[in-house]
Amino acid sequence: MNEWGKLPTDEVGTNEQLGRVTAVFQKQYRVMTADGETLSELSGKMRFEALTKAELPAVGDWVIQSEREVGKGRIERILPRTSQFSRKAAGTEIEEQIICANVDVALLVMAFGHDFNVRRLERYLTVTWEAGVKPLIVLTKKSLIDNVDKPLSEVEEIVFGTPYFAVDSLTGEGLDALKDVLQPRETIVLVGSSGVGKSTLVNALAGEQLMETGGVREDDERGRHTTTHRELKRLANGLLLVDTPGMRELGLWDGSEGLASTFSDIEMLAKSCRFRDCQHGKEPGCVVQAALAEGELAQERWDSFLKLKREIAYAERKQNIALQVAEKEKWKKVHKQAQARTKLKYQKR
Repeated sequence: MNEWGKLPTDEVGTNEQLGRVTAVFQKQYRVMTADGETLSELSGKMRFEALTKAELPAVGDWVIQSEREVGKGRIERILPRTSQFSRKAAGTEIEEQIICANVDVALLVMAFGHDFNVRRLERYLTVTWEAGVKPLIVLTKKSLIDNVDKPLSEVEEIVFGTPYFAVDSLTGEGLDALKDVLQPRETIVLVGSSGVGKSTLVNALAGEQLMETGGVREDDERGRHTTTHRELKRLANGLLLVDTPGMRELGLWDGSEGLASTFSDIEMLAKSCRFRDCQHGKEPGCVVQAALAEGELAQERWDSFLKLKREIAYAERKQNIALQVAEKEKWKKVHKQAQARTKLKYQKR
């Protein structure tokens, strides 16, 4: 199992299997074990006790399962996650969606040209830092523009030490530098919009055609979306890659710590304000407002910070409501089961 990532330290029982989830389907999970691949389902206890979908297995999870028969398993429990890459589920207000678990590195993929957007990159960085995952920024399709200096300078202004790479997956330009920082047995997730070249990047890193790729549309320079589901793949060079469908929406589920890491420049300015509880409005001695007035802090970056901060606060309020609803539903199920057992007991008399 070593080839499928850093093994958890939890002990495995005699009749149990340790496995890693490599794909999630509607009611089944593809799990890689020491004995090979299994198609597994949840135990009844897991289905009953899970209050939210976030408590169900996700791609990258290490799980303990029992063997039903050859090639089939029953997942009994999920081992503690070292990291959890999640977002607010698209189209909902109070549901968390786990993108993948136990990830070491996130490649934040953005293409030069029409897709380039530093405000979206700030959002990606916030989500990644909050997940406890190391971010690497990968700017693809370098050959599409004549001069990369301007977009690279915009990235430099917001990353504060986060490594970034300008690459062209088709020609191989810049890929060697990226490959040098990726280590075998590290689990890597690719995050980015549809059509930015994630599948082409996977093929370039793998050195073989693993993923189907689409052509580039001439009107907006975007590739056609090809990935339809999340899947953990092991490359011949030992890398473990989670490819994800392009995300039209990356709503924040949590992010207070991630926000502080992404906007460390603003956090440092705020610490120098005259008042500890400064709201950075019209208070005297506000260093943030002074930096805005003097042009040391870009208004667009400050607006982005405020927007993400409001979104996180809203998500936290909704999380409390979601937990209350889930707890209520759990006790409804418990009560119904108790009633059913009591009814069956008296029917047997």
